[in-house]
Amino acid sequence: MTAPAATRASLSRRLAPVHRVAACSAVVSGVALLIAGCVSTAPGPAPSTRSESASSYNLQLGVAYLQKGDLALAKEKIDRALKQNPRDPNAQSTRALLAERLGNEADADRYYRAAIRLAPANPDISNNYAVFLCRTGRVDDGVQRFVAAARNPLYNTPEAAYTNAGVCLRGANRADEAAENFARALQKRPNHIEAVLQLGELDLNRGQVGSARIVVEQFVGSFRASPELLFLLVRICRAQGDRVSEERYSRRLRVDFPNSDQVRQLPATNNPRTTG
Repeated sequence: MTAPAATRASLSRRLAPVHRVAACSAVVSGVALLIAGCVSTAPGPAPSTRSESASSYNLQLGVAYLQKGDLALAKEKIDRALKQNPRDPNAQSTRALLAERLGNEADADRYYRAAIRLAPANPDISNNYAVFLCRTGRVDDGVQRFVAAARNPLYNTPEAAYTNAGVCLRGANRADEAAENFARALQKRPNHIEAVLQLGELDLNRGQVGSARIVVEQFVGSFRASPELLFLLVRICRAQGDRVSEERYSRRLRVDFPNSDQVRQLPATNNPRTTG
């Protein structure tokens, strides 16, 4: 199944690769957190030869240039790192991400597969390849890899992998399977905010408004809310015609997150400053 261009663009914004380098402080948070210039170089064994040391140094330079958006210099350094140590899965995986940024899907696929051949048990690389597969419409392959990463005991954030699998399936209009994976994510980590946001939006959009409200209200009652979750509750209550609860959550959103984008999206009738 090949996802349409609009779906691929949505997945590109939401799916969350795992990126770990010294210069990158990104933390995986399900699917809402996106790459923001980070690249996949999970820690490997310490370099043991001069060539490997040089490769590691050039790879770090390539990562820095890639984060800055200087793709030409990034390519020069990463290609040099690969020439010095072609058996480094981190270098192969980083080169795959660069190929994606350059719009060359065939090269990206080739470098990802090379990285996985070199490090078949590395769940981070597998997760990143799964992101690529979903972005390019290979949903089943991508979901299979996400689930495998989630089940890998070496993978520290299985909830992120399950949430990514759900987003991939949601983009392919496979709502029931998507909901199952969001639920698995919440079983792994009950306070995983992105999974409950995704599940609540999914249920709302497919007309299961009561289920959406139960899921989100239970979360908000147990854990710290976010402006996205409170705004989702506003939309859910509006869909149910519950004006009292809609105003209650609107008021909480304005008080707790006054400068959020979600406050600016509230209807004027819910904003006391614009009513007579």
